[in-house]
Amino acid sequence: MPRGPKKHLKRLNAPSHWMLDKLGGVFAPKPSPGPHKQRECLPLTVLLRNRLKYALTGREVKAILMQRHVKVDGKVRTDPTYPAGFMDVIQIEKTNENFRLVYDPKGRFVPHRITNEEAAYKLCKVKRQQFGKAGVPYIATHDGRTIRYPDPDIKVNDTVVLDIENGKVKEFIRFELGNLCMVTGGANNGRVGVMTKREKHKGSFDIIELKDAAENTFVTRQHNVFVIGRKNSPLISLPKGKGVRLTILQEQAKIYQGEAKIVA
Repeated sequence: MPRGPKKHLKRLNAPSHWMLDKLGGVFAPKPSPGPHKQRECLPLTVLLRNRLKYALTGREVKAILMQRHVKVDGKVRTDPTYPAGFMDVIQIEKTNENFRLVYDPKGRFVPHRITNEEAAYKLCKVKRQQFGKAGVPYIATHDGRTIRYPDPDIKVNDTVVLDIENGKVKEFIRFELGNLCMVTGGANNGRVGVMTKREKHKGSFDIIELKDAAENTFVTRQHNVFVIGRKNSPLISLPKGKGVRLTILQEQAKIYQGEAKIVA
């Protein structure tokens, strides 16, 4: 009889947004238990080997991590399968590089290069607001943090700006109409738009309507929406595409334009 949780992950069963090739082996790195869900994270092995190309094999990734070169949210991580997730800041001091894990418009994790100033903070979505032992108020964030004695005005679904060095909340953004949001799940994962409408459905999921920079409207469930800025100004820099998803024909036209410029 098997005992305990599974310790292996077949490559074909790995999340598609890791973009692992089908014939590159039988297994994939199974994420360790951590702050992000198994299918909503990117293990450090995949990040360093497949995305940043700092290693060719898993053994090389382990050698890099064991030299304590890689920090996630200001803490050195040596576990090759540590689950880095949405909004996490990855720092490699040896090369003086900082990356923030965000979604591209197609819903895939992309390590977006950021400055040292931007690497000092991260955005966290409030998932829970409760009173703990001895009546101490606290909030729980999307990345597994518990913050005690928060501002009483902070509510569930709001976004807090967290100082990575001391773990304190610098400011917060309300979950309200007119604010800029990124979708973190569902068919519209990775798209960015301004919240224009909020529909409440008793006994079902609340629906949020958003409008992107190209005036396209789309809808998603409320729990997939992550506020990233006030009005039209994001508090973080966005990756290429700025969260606007193109149709197949628009992508094709863009490729043809690029080829025409090269020929010219």
